[in-house]
Parts: sequence; structure tokens; C-alpha cells
Amino acid sequence: MLALRHVCKSYREAQTRRVVLDDVNLEVARGEFVAIMGRSGTGKSTLLNLISGIDVADSGAIVLDGADLSALSERQRTLKRRHTVGFVFQFFNLIPTLSVAENLMLPLELIGSRRDAAGERVAAMLQRVDLASRAESFPDRLSGGEQQRVAVARALVHEPDLVLADEPTGNLDLETGRSVLTLLSDMSRDAGKTLIVVTHSEEAAARADRVLRIEAGRVRGPSANAPTASHRAS
Repeated sequence: MLALRHVCKSYREAQTRRVVLDDVNLEVARGEFVAIMGRSGTGKSTLLNLISGIDVADSGAIVLDGADLSALSERQRTLKRRHTVGFVFQFFNLIPTLSVAENLMLPLELIGSRRDAAGERVAAMLQRVDLASRAESFPDRLSGGEQQRVAVARALVHEPDLVLADEPTGNLDLETGRSVLTLLSDMSRDAGKTLIVVTHSEEAAARADRVLRIEAGRVRGPSANAPTASHRAS
């Protein structure tokens, strides 16, 4: 599903260049759930941005579902991300002027889904996250947990192959965070999606098939350069 080969990324700060990721090599199998941990500022969010094509690596190759992102134009990366990736953010990132249903409808409209089919899909997803009664509500009328459940539904509604989650429970209380993480992992597994979650939570990481850590710009952990045996066959 995903392969990173000798990926490097740095940013210029004042007169110096700060290396964030240094020669990262990683493989993730289709259907695998990988948790990525590390201290703040170690490059976890940067890694997700590179995998999704939001940002571009300085060097190296990122092959997502058969496409080398470094060989694509910005528009091509956007289209690839639109069809292949679902993203769950820590701070929800729902569009405040759109209702819950309209927030879910947006990614379907962007990939050209028929409106009647999209409406059915949105209704089914809201039922799955137990928010069917809030379809016409606006985000500011929802609790934090409800907003994140909408964000999970939005990330999965267009049936992407890869779901990325950047600290999806970091802005929630412990109990609400657990329920949202359970929802995210269960929905992804049920649909056979590949899931990569950046988290500080050891409890969240314990749900994953594999836990990797970013230290000194490198990705470290069991089988960091290859998928686990149980997923290699898939």
C-alpha cells in the first residue's frame, strides 16, 4: 500500500536548516494499522503530510498505492489524495458554515459522486457513527466528541484506501477519546482500510498491529522497513 525509500525533509529556520526526517524507510501493508509515536516536534505530522502529498520530500521516494508522489505535479497529488486518502485531524477541521451532512457530502462531491448515491452514503455513515439525528446541525452545536465522530465519518465516507489520523484523540477527554479511537479503528478494519495514526497515547498505540517511533529524524521500531508477516500475505 505504501513505501517510503530514503525520504528526507528539512525546513529553513532563520539562517539555519532544521532536518526533520532523515533517510526514512518504511513499508505499510494494505489493511495494516500502524501507530506512530514520538516527542512533539520530531516530525510525526510532517510524515503524514508527506504520505498524503500535502507536502513534498526534499529527496527520496514515497510510493502510495503504486504512484510515486515525487513524480506527480501538485494537482496530480491533490487528485490522488482526494481519491485515495482520508484524513482525521486533532482539531476536527470541520467547515463551520456547512451542516454535518454537508461536511460529509463535500468529499463525495469532490470525487464526482452522483448526488443521490452520495446522499445515501452520507446517511449510512451518520447512522454508523450514531449521529443521524444531527445531520442538519452545524459543527458549533456539537460536543468535541461528536465533532470528531463527524470527522471520522468524513474521512471514511468516500471509501479511501488509506486513512491518516493526526492525534485524533488529543483534544478529547480520556473516555471520549477511547470511544472515538474505537470507532476509527473498528470502521477502518471493517472496511479493510490501511490506517496510520500519530499519537502520544500508549493506550491508543496498543490497538495497532505495529508501533513505530520517530527519534532523531529516523523511524524506528519492529519491522520499520517491512510489514508484519501477517499482513505481508495481504
